[in-house]
Amino acid sequence: MKTVRKLAWPVIGLATILFSLYGLYHELHGLSAADFMDSLKAVSLKSWILAGAATLAAYAALAAYDHLALEHLGHRISLWFITVCSFTAYALSHTVGASVFSGAVVRYRAYGSKGLTAGETGILVAFCSFTFLLGTLMLAAIVLLVEPEISARFAAFLPIGASISTGLIILALIALYVVGSLVGFRPLKTRWFWLEYPKPSLALRQLLIAPVETDRRRRNHLFRPAGGW
Repeated sequence: MKTVRKLAWPVIGLATILFSLYGLYHELHGLSAADFMDSLKAVSLKSWILAGAATLAAYAALAAYDHLALEHLGHRISLWFITVCSFTAYALSHTVGASVFSGAVVRYRAYGSKGLTAGETGILVAFCSFTFLLGTLMLAAIVLLVEPEISARFAAFLPIGASISTGLIILALIALYVVGSLVGFRPLKTRWFWLEYPKPSLALRQLLIAPVETDRRRRNHLFRPAGGW
């Protein structure tokens, strides 16, 4: 049984690499070398530098997601290990897809070697996903308040007031989450699930870190050539 487990992870890793290579081939097989080079040249050097810097900042933020989740669980693991594990998990999940599941497999294998149980790994993945959700909601609320007319792009019949009220409601929900952490609301419990509010310091750091990676995803669209890749 142990031999099967030892072989399973290398097989999964190899299968993932082959699947990624197939996906890359599928995307590029109809593109000539000249077209590929033209696509690269269509992006200015400044945009490449900004995109690279934004990517580094985003992966640093993603590593911080894991760090906050581990602190919430009460585990102390070296920052270098967390960074490598986080980078591997997100790079793989963003390439293969189904990020929640593919990234969870990497984390289960890596953090399991540091003493985390399967249940704790599940909480870690949920915590990271929720942190990303917080960042998305914060940016959405800010955009709706700063540029309320943006809603006309999606539904012309909506008044500007609807954008402002939606932004305020989102911020109120986020504030409620912070208050729950400060006051120490009771955990949300079901038969199979236990959701406990993080410490106030963790909740505040979530709000500071979450928008960084979320904003990177939005900005990455600015660095693509007009005709696509």
